[in-house]
Amino acid sequence: MANTKKIVFLTGTRADFGKLKSLIEIARANPAFEVHIFATGMHMDKKYGFTVIELEKYGYDNVYKYINHDTESSMDITLSRTIEGFANYIRLIEPDLIIIHGDRIEALAGATVGALNNILVAHIEGGELSGTIDDLIRHAVSKLSHVHFVANNEAKARLKQMGENDASIFVIGSPDMDAMLHKPLPAWHDVKEKYEIPFDDFFISIFHPVTTEFDQMDEYAAHYMNALEECNLNFVAIYPNNDKGSDFILNKLKRLSRNSRFKIYPSLRFEAFLVLMKHSKAVVGNSSAGIREAPFYGIPTVNVGTRQLGRTNNPDIIHTSYKKENIIEGIQKAGNQKIAPRVLFGDGKSDEKFIDIISKDLFWNIPKQKVFTDSNP
Repeated sequence: MANTKKIVFLTGTRADFGKLKSLIEIARANPAFEVHIFATGMHMDKKYGFTVIELEKYGYDNVYKYINHDTESSMDITLSRTIEGFANYIRLIEPDLIIIHGDRIEALAGATVGALNNILVAHIEGGELSGTIDDLIRHAVSKLSHVHFVANNEAKARLKQMGENDASIFVIGSPDMDAMLHKPLPAWHDVKEKYEIPFDDFFISIFHPVTTEFDQMDEYAAHYMNALEECNLNFVAIYPNNDKGSDFILNKLKRLSRNSRFKIYPSLRFEAFLVLMKHSKAVVGNSSAGIREAPFYGIPTVNVGTRQLGRTNNPDIIHTSYKKENIIEGIQKAGNQKIAPRVLFGDGKSDEKFIDIISKDLFWNIPKQKVFTDSNP
């Protein structure tokens, strides 16, 4: 690899940034790479804490800020705006590699722009099952990407089912495990003081909209919030993402802000969130954090509804419907549940595996002309 390679990481949410952070840092520390960050989506929304500030606090250079939505934007319009903004951006900096994560429309925009401009695209955590429309987006992103950095062998097998070439799929684990296993985290006392958390015993609540169930989301959000309120327990609640239907959830969260048993935040810094999770009784809602991170710390999860359908077969996770009584029952069960930590998504060395792979000439010779690999030729 003779010349310095220019890499763009595209991030649209606090969640995908947490997955990309260790990869960004190890690439920045290597003189063979010039790292750029395209920050958009929820990062640029004041309602959700304007989290692009967190990227700047880490001291990252070359952070490009782009607003891709307004309060009335639908997902398709936001997608088109992101494609336009990112397309203009890559014409300015001419990157050698675009790195995207997960199953959101920002990732779909990045993969589309890269594929149509003959730029190598690497997808983090493809081949997984997300449930709802996220599944469609994740798999579409995988088909538009040239390279796959996946969390486990199950994900790799799914990508091969989709016709992806074995030589372009690399199992590195989930990068958020790097912080959980090997990076120093803040002290609980410091997190508790910084965020003014008044509880010692508490549950974490994260409830996102399900776009394919938009017509029912107002009702489902009401059942969910009523269940939390009637439990008479302490909750640290975090805003949902900004998908269609989020206003139903936010309106009911604001009502709970008057309840002394609830402490509500638009967003938390990733490392602080991990510490918060480690000290919680359980995670309640439909966030992937309850599926991936919580089991690692031996923290129970109450998974509500369909959003994470098929994401894991972890028998420790308590699955409930959207019915208030069912959710209350799940929370009560979680509060009394003791589970052993589970390591399901890597060994915390994703960053080392990642940098080793992209430092080889073989990686940069992966063809941009994709060919479907038939498992039954």
